[in-house]
Amino acid sequence: MKKMIIVKKFRILSLLFGLFLLTVACRGAVSDPVATGDLAPTARDKSIAVYFSRLLESKHVFKDTYDFNEMCSTRAFDLYLKALDPMKIYFTQADIDAFRAAYQSNLGTMIKKGDLTPAFAIYNRFIQRVDERCNLAHQILDSKLDFTTDEYLVLDKDLLDYPKDEVEIYDRMRKEIKAKILSQEAADADEAKEEAEEKEKQEEGQEGTSAEEASNEPDAEVATADTVVETPIEKLHRRYNSMHKRIHQVSNDDILEIFLTAVANAYDPHSSYMSPKTFENFAIQMRLNLDGIGATLGWEDGYTIVKGIVKGGAADKQGELKVEDRIIGVAQGKETPFEDVVDMNLSDVVGKIRGKRGTLVRLEVLTTKGKGPKKVIEIVREKIELEDSAAQSKVFEAGQKADGTPWKIGVIDLPSFYFDMEARSRGDSSGRSTTRDVRKILRQFVLEDVDACVIDLRYNGGGSLQEVVDLTGLFIETGSVVQVKPSELDRRLAKPLDDRDPSVEWGGPLVVMTSKFSASASEIFAGAIQDYKRGIIVGDETTHGKGTVQPLIEISELLFGPLANAPNFGTLKVSIQGFYLPHGESTQLSGVHSDLVLPSLTNYTDSSEADSDYPLSFEKIPAAVNYPIFDYVNPQIVASLAKLSQARVAASDEFAKLQKNIDIYKEIKEEKKTTLNREKFFAERERLNIDKEEKDEYEKLMGMDQKIHRDYYMNEVLDITADYLNLLNQLGIGFPGESQGQTAAAVPLF
Repeated sequence: MKKMIIVKKFRILSLLFGLFLLTVACRGAVSDPVATGDLAPTARDKSIAVYFSRLLESKHVFKDTYDFNEMCSTRAFDLYLKALDPMKIYFTQADIDAFRAAYQSNLGTMIKKGDLTPAFAIYNRFIQRVDERCNLAHQILDSKLDFTTDEYLVLDKDLLDYPKDEVEIYDRMRKEIKAKILSQEAADADEAKEEAEEKEKQEEGQEGTSAEEASNEPDAEVATADTVVETPIEKLHRRYNSMHKRIHQVSNDDILEIFLTAVANAYDPHSSYMSPKTFENFAIQMRLNLDGIGATLGWEDGYTIVKGIVKGGAADKQGELKVEDRIIGVAQGKETPFEDVVDMNLSDVVGKIRGKRGTLVRLEVLTTKGKGPKKVIEIVREKIELEDSAAQSKVFEAGQKADGTPWKIGVIDLPSFYFDMEARSRGDSSGRSTTRDVRKILRQFVLEDVDACVIDLRYNGGGSLQEVVDLTGLFIETGSVVQVKPSELDRRLAKPLDDRDPSVEWGGPLVVMTSKFSASASEIFAGAIQDYKRGIIVGDETTHGKGTVQPLIEISELLFGPLANAPNFGTLKVSIQGFYLPHGESTQLSGVHSDLVLPSLTNYTDSSEADSDYPLSFEKIPAAVNYPIFDYVNPQIVASLAKLSQARVAASDEFAKLQKNIDIYKEIKEEKKTTLNREKFFAERERLNIDKEEKDEYEKLMGMDQKIHRDYYMNEVLDITADYLNLLNQLGIGFPGESQGQTAAAVPLF
């Protein structure tokens, strides 16, 4: 009772203090030697800064080691500038010198007082510089550029300095634009090639089809006679016009998110601040549903582009909206006029298209990549289930059993460790989650007599800590899955998180696929499976190397409780714990090492924790008491599998081509620059279309291509799994297959 009274008093005092800040914190602008522009912090913004700094200072895992003022003056200042201008194109050296003199030494003190003058003054100057560079870009695009000279654009931002005068500014922009023109020429050439190949396929498919049937194809789009194909220079003119417009659409929440995230990133790469809009998008990704039309949208050259259609969603059922359509206008209901959304921020366009289920939204679109006719599409919003972002499965046949029949291998693609936060917060156990979805898949594997299970975590960036503990429990009886520790100074505070449910959904052979993009919860799962010797880890040399835990703290709820109409202060994501595998090692920086390493381009990208700014590091702690070790993996098994796999890889034409691309990628990456000579540029692309390679990897990472494909890489994993099954049989190592099926049938879904 006494504790409840104290909590209530704290909330009342916090509420009064919050209201005090909201009414009196803004007493006029501080005299500012570098201020330009009209954007200024509100009283709400200042209150957020105060509470944010207090929470970060008191909750962070290194709170006893780090000093807030020192973090801001030595790190946050530079991170904010880097976030705005990473390639040092916009700010001048004079700008940076003025910023440092005015703000750097006392930045932390200012933030703790709610003084956001530095954040907004610097951003206002950024807007001014972007406008200037856009104007200069148009002048350069209209000038005669020479693509025969041997000059280069430096790609490594650490090798660049801020331009000191107008001559350096012009030279930097001229090289930047030459590189953009060459890249656009290459992209246009790729698009033309793809269109020609697609047309050839369509013509081949229509052989034997009557002209009348061909003309009645529902997906056929006829370009209008006045369709204009833009040149690369015209596209860049439009792109800079769009940039000029969009930089002036920024909101205070946008600035606050960038600035406070820079402050949080001074502590570690994964602490951040999410504005209310960003948190809403995050919650959607975690619960895998939303009210809308069911289309994945992207942004390109001022246009909102349809990147994907959710199967079974409202747009899919309506049938008219297609991938690559460009949305140029949005209207609500039947009568409301269209609002032009060209050059509008993507998040604002998304906000206009989403809405309450059952309501009508009208879209004005340019079809066929903007080259076809304009049309109006009416779609009634509904609840959309993001199935492409959920666990998916497929069963393949591979290898050969002793009786000559193939092994049946079930593959599960797991994009993230998701769960419905809203359902869980209200005590609803029926909300969607990773564990529920994978449990259903595993039970189906049992019914189909699948021989082995492969879990693909190559592009899984993590998610819920509880979900990974629960998911691991589907493969073991009981035991510690991970250990967490809230303070780096006290090693005795380590707490094991155990699976206490003795039931097992999959007791058979297990293989886990990982890459450098497998992070956080993925590393917990892979590391626990490896520590228990429960399965084989296959993939890149190591996983990402993120060994920290970040809860989400809704600032308003913490301060005001469930108060109606409380101001929305956004959400703090802060690293409060380090996590350790059952044997006591942290995955931080080192990651989880694969038992079998396969060639991969991702293995050589600068995308690991160690490549980020200011990563944390942890020492080893004692091993957990409760983690029984299986006999399913040993050095003899790993060595035998590696020998068989290496022989196949060495004889594979596909892996040989991949290795060639890897070698060239490493060579280009080492050069840290790109040629601006047109002939040499395209000759280099003939060796390796590096832009396409990186785009493909990025699209996989972002979940644009999460379907399970049996390509040469997957084939090798399936062959490894078949070898593993044969080897286990030869060694007489058995799995509890029969009890596995009985357990699965006996445990009800929660």
